[in-house]
Amino acid sequence: MAKLVLIRHGESTSNRDHIFTGWNDVPLTKKGIKQAIIAGKKLKKEQLKFSEIHTSLLSRAIKTANIIADEIDQSYLPIYKSWRLNERHYGALRNVNKDQARLIYGTKKVAAWRRGFHTLPPLLIKPDYDRRYQLIPHDLIPRGESLAMSLKRVLIYYEDQLAPKLHQEHNILLVAHGSTIRVLIKYFDQITDEQLDGVKVGNGSPIIYQFDHDLNILNKIFL
Repeated sequence: MAKLVLIRHGESTSNRDHIFTGWNDVPLTKKGIKQAIIAGKKLKKEQLKFSEIHTSLLSRAIKTANIIADEIDQSYLPIYKSWRLNERHYGALRNVNKDQARLIYGTKKVAAWRRGFHTLPPLLIKPDYDRRYQLIPHDLIPRGESLAMSLKRVLIYYEDQLAPKLHQEHNILLVAHGSTIRVLIKYFDQITDEQLDGVKVGNGSPIIYQFDHDLNILNKIFL
């Protein structure tokens, strides 16, 4: 029986300042580092032995993954990084304070962009071409994403990279982002589009899924 542990990165400076972030690369706050340490200590008590760690290409998730690996005395594990585990791309909302966005666009529109499953935020005029994405075909780099689009790319990664390992009964640690984990929870728990709005994922709060050999969920634990 394999276990998949999902952890959202510790608090970032943008979380603290209520700024839309998405694919922007921002650091952890001191509080975020502490949250990562606490998450690692919680996992250590579970005495889980992981085969590998998966995370995004964004430093707030990578830093959190490294801290947790140290705390559980498994810093030797391979860490796989993928853009498919990045946070949802917030398009032209990036770097905008959420309260300011509500003043500019209206509360209802911002709420729809944040929580609507199929709703797109305002798009960038053209994609950003960051060096970390240089090997990705340009037509795959988004100018903005709905949650539905995020789910599509995350599921590609799950089916290609995670599910085969879980079939082999490997325990996996996945450290990613709020939207990334929310859409995975939607998939695992068979949550409707409308119900997803009520799914909250706290910074540094481990969620453990236990699967049988056919990847049916046997148990779900919040630490």
